[in-house]
Amino acid sequence: MFARIIEFTPKLEKKEELIQTIRQEVLPILKQQPGFLELLPFVPEAITEKTLVISLWTEKHEAEKYVKHVLPKIEQIVKPFVAVPFTSRPYNLETRVCEHLVEVLTVAA
Repeated sequence: MFARIIEFTPKLEKKEELIQTIRQEVLPILKQQPGFLELLPFVPEAITEKTLVISLWTEKHEAEKYVKHVLPKIEQIVKPFVAVPFTSRPYNLETRVCEHLVEVLTVAA
């Protein structure tokens, strides 16, 4: 399994609108991508901290295709809601540690 972690600081006055946009516009795009499993947004309690969004993918090459072909479109969708451009990094997910998560995602897919 593979993950991409995106970090950004939302504009304070746009936080709720950002969450709605992710739910209504970004998530449907992601669900159409081959290999996409789940989106996990982590919204901090402290206003000054960054928001983290983790996308989970079946294979690294599927996530790489998404970054090349789809991520620029998503960046444009969320651009009005973030204070600075977001950063995105790839990670391998060590599935032997989180076997229950893998089972749940496999059943859901």
